[in-house]
Amino acid sequence: MGAIGVTTAIPMYPNQAPPCNSSPPFCQNEISMTDRLYYTDSYLREFAGRIVDRSADGLTVYLDRSAFYPSSGGQPFDTGTIGGVRVVDVVDEEDRIAHRLETPAAADAVECAIDWERRFDHMQQHSGQHLLSAVFEELHGLRTVSFHLGADSATIDLEGGAVDARTAQQVERRANQVIYENRPIDVRFEEAAEVQGLRKASSRQGTLRIVSIDGLDRSACGGTHVRATGEIGVVLLRKLEKVRQSVRVEFLCGGRAVSRARLDYEALTRASQQFCSPLDDVPALVAAQLDSARAAEKARQKLELDLAAYRGRELYQATPPNAGGVRRVTQRIASGTLEGLRAVAQSFTAQPKAIFVAALSDPPSVLAASSADAGFDAGKMVKEAVTAAGGRGGGTPRIAQGSVPRADLLDAVLAKLEAPRA
Repeated sequence: MGAIGVTTAIPMYPNQAPPCNSSPPFCQNEISMTDRLYYTDSYLREFAGRIVDRSADGLTVYLDRSAFYPSSGGQPFDTGTIGGVRVVDVVDEEDRIAHRLETPAAADAVECAIDWERRFDHMQQHSGQHLLSAVFEELHGLRTVSFHLGADSATIDLEGGAVDARTAQQVERRANQVIYENRPIDVRFEEAAEVQGLRKASSRQGTLRIVSIDGLDRSACGGTHVRATGEIGVVLLRKLEKVRQSVRVEFLCGGRAVSRARLDYEALTRASQQFCSPLDDVPALVAAQLDSARAAEKARQKLELDLAAYRGRELYQATPPNAGGVRRVTQRIASGTLEGLRAVAQSFTAQPKAIFVAALSDPPSVLAASSADAGFDAGKMVKEAVTAAGGRGGGTPRIAQGSVPRADLLDAVLAKLEAPRA
């Protein structure tokens, strides 16, 4: 087969990277196009090429033939070296592939090498995505509308219905069964007008690259793939998330799944050691500890409220009334929260003829509370005082709070909050 290049791509999914089955058509013998070696051999690790064009700074080069996969269809670009120089990005420019280099390459004739560990990882994840998408559709009629391959995990977005834990387990079990069967994964080139049985129909014309999983899936795709499902290794579904009208499924394949399982096991082992219990007992023990912690927190909050109520009553008893019989307390506090003072204020003003005012320097804010018979509308007074100082606030006649831009404004606020003399 002659050189195969990509013609102008027509996005099928606006504003996002298209899923891999939206690969562009192919045409042959276009001299200006890059000969994309990965189309016919995903396992090619080293190759010789010639730089036919480069940018003015020499950091972007174009090869006559390339095995470097450019970011496309949800799959990230390959890395490696060109003429011994590290490749930091690979960009699909339709007719050509642009290779971004760390430093300029010296010669035109270059030996090139693919970072095989990264490439094979991408092959496992991408082939695993085809497998999962096919099984989700086979078992539950759920359609894949997008695919993203990240540094740590991969995701597919599904439409057509809900996905719960039971559905995910069924799909995971079925996908791994297909992996154990080691079915061939075939790559062929077919004329679009004659292509049949695609999982998602392609609207493109010309020659399509078809990736097939024997007896399960046929998809138009330009990505790199393993030769058989056994090389995917294993599929592990990790997370389900509702995203707008879709369900996002996070998954890992092959080496990523093994590494993640090892990390999960080590985390579970550390937890079991803390509990001095078998691994299988950890979830129940964690649940019990959480219940205990919630109960303890509830008890602590009740004790704090009881203490605040006691402090409020004690403070009331210790405050002498003014000539009008009103007991008034004003407190200045350097830092903290007004919430911690609310219970004290409410307990203090639960007594007759009582006014409680507190100012907090950090953040600069005020709290005021009043009993019903003290002749003091807390909400009105606080709003007027903080607004005059360029702040905001308000509340009910019985309790209110507000804030001001700076702590040095609090003195003026407190002056306005002086209770009217009876």
